[in-house]
This record gives sequence, structure tokens and C-alpha cells, in this order.
Amino acid sequence: MSEAFDLGPVPQRVPVDAQLVATLVARQFPQWRDLPVQPVADDGWDNHTFRLGDALSVRTPSAAAYALAVEKEHRWLPRLAPQLPLPVPVPVAGGRPDTGYPFPWSVYRWLAGEPLATAPVADPGRLAEDFAEFLLALRAVDPEGGPGPGLHDWFRGGPLRTFDGLATEALHALRGRVDLDLDLARAVWTDALETPWDGVRTWFHGDLAPGNLLVRDGRLGAVIDFGTCGVGDPACDVAAAWTLLDPAGRQVFRDRLQLDDDTWTRGRGWALWKTLTTVASSTGRTDGTAARSLAVLHGLLEDARSPR
Repeated sequence: MSEAFDLGPVPQRVPVDAQLVATLVARQFPQWRDLPVQPVADDGWDNHTFRLGDALSVRTPSAAAYALAVEKEHRWLPRLAPQLPLPVPVPVAGGRPDTGYPFPWSVYRWLAGEPLATAPVADPGRLAEDFAEFLLALRAVDPEGGPGPGLHDWFRGGPLRTFDGLATEALHALRGRVDLDLDLARAVWTDALETPWDGVRTWFHGDLAPGNLLVRDGRLGAVIDFGTCGVGDPACDVAAAWTLLDPAGRQVFRDRLQLDDDTWTRGRGWALWKTLTTVASSTGRTDGTAARSLAVLHGLLEDARSPR
């Protein structure tokens, strides 16, 4: 699978606030109409997320393209959850477009924990092991009938070549702006593009960002936001080896998953294009996004200089 998919135009996001969510809930699920609605601290991009009372949450897609994942989540998460070693979101109700909000939406059970982005981790090595165990279990789920790459998951599980334009644009934009070996970055990207996939389809999560991993008592406690999940090449999840783990954890992760060189190379490509575009779009911001992503790139390129 070497062809590229068309990413299409940038989705046009719609605003959603707590008052709108309260209205949607009251009109469609009157049993919960008296529960308080509060936005979560890290709202995310694909969905606006709100706390509904103590035990529930509401997810409202922010654009039409992101709403494509709603039906998928309602169909597949109840099937995936019993086969996974950590809690994952399971929808308890599905809402419909109403009162000016144009997309389907969901009510989930609230999963307790603090996002990895801000939570203290007691043992980084154990985190890497728990993380790998989760992915092993996810990949062991029967992929038959699962959703292949498409707009619903922004072509996760598909060919890296889909993102060649974004990676190339970012490399050009960063030339002369950052202290980074961009020639090596281009070589790493080209290597990833040319590395074949054996065609063995498995389930993947697709967006293992720090905000989608919840920590409890210093350990990985839950994995959330399966909007980009699907079935295909699992290398997209390998990107987390660089974006989430330190060098020692990265080695634990690779060994536990028994990743071959080709999957590792493609996974590094997934990490590369995403962090390149993040740095290119966030340079000059003061929230630390560019600095964190630049640190990921330095670690990724250092690994490429001294491969296992």
C-alpha cells in the first residue's frame, strides 16, 4: 500500500459551550438534565469534551470530518473494551443534531485519572511496559470487519506518503529557523516512505498523545479518545516511542512489542511528520508546544544517527 490519500481541506470547526451541551442533554436525555455541565481543562481538537455530573462525559465533534468517528466509536468500543487490559471509553448514549448543533454526539462514562502530559509517573520503565502491553492486546483483537484507513481516522493505518506534502512543507518552513539537522530529517523521512509494510492488518489507536493517556497512582490507568482508531498498518502507534517515552522506555517498548526494523522505521516516520508540522506551526508561541516538539525531534534524529 504505497498510494497516497487526499487529506482534503482543513476542517471548519464549530464552537460548542457548556450551555449548548446542557440544552442538548436536557432535550434528548432528560434523566440527566439536572447534572452540571463543565468543560474539561484540555478540550482537545477533534472534539469538545465536557464533564456531565460526576460519572459521565459528553463529546461533541468540532467539525463534520471528525463527526465521522462517532458511529465507529459506538459500534466498536463496546467490542474492544472487554479485550483490553486498561479501561477505555464506552458510549452509554448517542445524541443527534439539535438546536443548531449539526453533528451526532456521545455520552460516555467518565474515566478517572490525570493526563500523562501533567501527571507524575512513578516508574517510567513500568509505564513503557504497561503501554506496550495495552498495544499488544489491542493488536490481538480480531481485525475482521474493522474500519480501514479513511477520513474517519485521518488515514491512520494507511501509507505515510499521504503526509508527504505536510512533511515537505514543514521542512521548507523550518529551514534557517530552528537548530535542527533538516538534511538528516529529510533522509529519515525518505527512508520511512520507502520502507514497506507486510500488509498484516491489526487494530491501532491512532492518536496516542499525552492527553489521551490517563495516569492513576503513578501508573498508566486508562486510554481514551479512540476517534482515530481503525485497522491497518499499526506503525502509526509506534510514533509514541518518541513522543511519549524517554530513551530507556523507548527500548523497553520496542523489545516488549518485538518490533521489526521496518515497523520501527515507519513508526519513526509517523512521529517525524507530526512533530515537524507541530514545530512549524507553533514556532514563536509561548506555551512550550514548539520547545517540546523540538525536543522530540532532536531525540528522534539522535536515534537515527545511532540505530539499534
